Amino acid sequence: MTDLDIAEVAHRAGVPASTLRFYEEKGLIAPTGRLGLRRQYDSGVLERLALIALGRTAGFSLDEIARMFAPDGRPRIDRRVLAAKAEELDQKIRELGALRDSLRHAAACPAPSHLECPTFRGLIDAAASGGVAAPERRPPERR
Repeated sequence: MTDLDIAEVAHRAGVPASTLRFYEEKGLIAPTGRLGLRRQYDSGVLERLALIALGRTAGFSLDEIARMFAPDGRPRIDRRVLAAKAEELDQKIRELGALRDSLRHAAACPAPSHLECPTFRGLIDAAASGGVAAPERRPPERR
């Protein structure tokens, strides 16, 4: 296999080189060496980066993703963790679906004011009691 330069990996993975360096700091990827001052990576890093991107899209933290790799770099994904994340996503989908439906109703509701709409009032009451959570904010990742 041919090693890839950090710029080529960044380009092919669609992430900035700073993200690759950050992933190195987190222990998610490792260079094979350097050519001059530039890091070199085995071409297998592209698959690993794709797995990291998939994990991030699914809502896993970088620390959770790091635990999904064995010390030799091969994926070691606990199926129970995947099933639990799928359940978490199902719950979020149900919550978002209910929120979407309430907003659509409120947008088309014939009540003179949104505050007079029983469906919208229910949404407000749910938000007041913590039943409608604000979207989770992740701290920005250093890139």
